[in-house]
Formats: sequence, C-alpha cells, structure tokens
Amino acid sequence: MTNQATTSMTIRMNKDVKLQAQSIFSAIGMDMTTAVNVFLRKAIQCNGFPFSVTIETPNATTMAAMDSDEIYGPFDSVKDMMAALNA
Repeated sequence: MTNQATTSMTIRMNKDVKLQAQSIFSAIGMDMTTAVNVFLRKAIQCNGFPFSVTIETPNATTMAAMDSDEIYGPFDSVKDMMAALNA
C-alpha cells in the first residue's frame, strides 16, 4: 500500500443533519470522514453528483390548488380540519 498525502477540510452543517448522518454511518460501521471520502470518490468517478439532482416542479393539479382561493386553515385539530373538508 502506497503512502498518500492527506489534507484536512472544515465544513459547516446543520447540527441535526450531522447527528443523523453520524448515526446512520455508525450503524454501518463507518465514520463521517470515511463517508465523506466515499461520496467524494464517487463524485469523481461520476464526474458530478453520484445521484440525480433535479428541481421538482409542481404538477398541474398542485398548481391549480395553489392558485385557488379555496384554501382553508390553519386548523386547531384534525377533527376541525376533517369537518371543514367534509362541509
């Protein structure tokens, strides 16, 4: 095995995101550094993100609902919401 130079990297992220990610990686026997290295190596291999990154646009039904004046709420309970929906 050849000796490869290493470097440090500092990143900022949401604390909850970090804790959730660490929990997942720990469950599969991996630390955060290893997981980030896996992601970066895969990005290099794919010459981009190793997964699809897209902008989701609402479909026609969702857009019509968003443009509608028939928006109700907020509701204090599910019971109140169901009463309004069934009215």
